[in-house]
Amino acid sequence: MGGLRPPRLEGTYQLDDARQLSFAEYGTPHGRPVFWFHGTPGGRRQIAPMARAAAAELDIRLIALDRPGIGASTAHLYPDVASFADDVVRLADRLGLEHFACIGLSGGGPYALACAARAPDRVVAGALLGSVAPSHGPEAVAGGIVGLAHRFAPLIELTRGLVARALHPLARVVVPLRSQMFDAYMALSPEGDQRVFRQPGMKAMFLDDLVRAVRSQAAAPVLDVVLFTRDWGFSLRSITVPVRIWHGDADWIVPLAHAQHMADLLEDAELRVRPGESHLGSFDAAHEIFETILELWPESGAELAG
Repeated sequence: MGGLRPPRLEGTYQLDDARQLSFAEYGTPHGRPVFWFHGTPGGRRQIAPMARAAAAELDIRLIALDRPGIGASTAHLYPDVASFADDVVRLADRLGLEHFACIGLSGGGPYALACAARAPDRVVAGALLGSVAPSHGPEAVAGGIVGLAHRFAPLIELTRGLVARALHPLARVVVPLRSQMFDAYMALSPEGDQRVFRQPGMKAMFLDDLVRAVRSQAAAPVLDVVLFTRDWGFSLRSITVPVRIWHGDADWIVPLAHAQHMADLLEDAELRVRPGESHLGSFDAAHEIFETILELWPESGAELAG
């Protein structure tokens, strides 16, 4: 599709309770394993062309998982964000991955943090790209779209089933208009993001991901919002795994102050501000992100997938 490098491998994992998680793999089959958690909305093909190329160049096995309710992943509402990490660890065990890193884009950020909190002996590093911050509890920060959603958390909980069922036919209606919607979003974005999305393959990547993600269901965004407005099941202050954060200073969806707030709470964190970029500009930092993860990878965690 327009020169877009396809996944190296794509399919579905079955969990012990018969639920399924669909996935796509990029990069190399025996490289350092890195789990990629897509944004909200999004799916397993929400991997920028530059990230696909960088994974292959740097010998990374990039594993992108569809969260429950999107793609072919069984719809399932966890009690909290932390519980998703338990499924990731079980999957890592099945794949023979002793150690791995986690990258979370936007709504995928909380899930990357959950893995670091739940499995600090397995996760060597985490990376957050425009990540959502807590909106509930003592570590909450105000503002942003999730902060707004938190005000309506009881209503969201009450209507989640109805909204999830209604979202799929709505998404299917939107699919034929995806190109125009992408162009409209880009027109409203700052120059930094427009520069990133003018790169070859970027539009094709988003359109491809949208079509495949909502082909059979579209509940995941609703389930994400429900979990984001609950207690996440872990404290940011408890995370000892090194976390690196990339965030645009023109982000109107998740304000830069949210990234600064999380960086202050995490024990080992560094914030790298992307000047003039909004919510998705950090796609352009793929090579830097992967190199940073490899630099943080300890020798004792050098085991690779068999």
